[in-house]
Amino acid sequence: MGKRSPRSREKKSGGRKPSQKKGQMHPNAELIRDFYTSFKNRDARGMAACYHPAVKFSDEVFLDLEGARATGMWRMLCERGKDLKIEFRDIKADDSVGSAHWEAWYTFSATGRLVHNKIDARFEFRDGKIIRHRDSFNFWAWASQALGLTGRLLGWSGFVKNRVRKQAAKSLASFLGETRGNARNAGRVRT
Repeated sequence: MGKRSPRSREKKSGGRKPSQKKGQMHPNAELIRDFYTSFKNRDARGMAACYHPAVKFSDEVFLDLEGARATGMWRMLCERGKDLKIEFRDIKADDSVGSAHWEAWYTFSATGRLVHNKIDARFEFRDGKIIRHRDSFNFWAWASQALGLTGRLLGWSGFVKNRVRKQAAKSLASFLGETRGNARNAGRVRT
């Protein structure tokens, strides 16, 4: 009898590496699960522990946050999100990349409007930590909920998106106690 190729073993094991036992998560999938479990519990320190010190985070509102600014953004959301509720699912990961779907329910503080945001996350890993994290969501759908009529009518526009981004950067700079010069640079919107 001939040897089975690694590919045929992978097919038989459902895509798992031969060393991975059935029902066991890849360590990077566990890392993603730990990240969102911490978020669900509003444990910003637990979230930060999942990030590499040189992490880069971006989403539709917070652009190009690195290191302490990325972990500071999560700390701000955990501390300020009084009615924040998080659910997550569909976690997948291998040695280099991963993904998950998560949803958030909260009151948008600027308008007092309820938001249900649906987010798809992509991750890259280095040294057993998350080095890149990109969240994607439908900005127009978010703006329609968070901003009401203005969001429904103009949420698709660059003007509204840039205004929201500037305000978010300003809030984060204030939360982190950044100096005026740093806050101005933090509020700069890249296109």
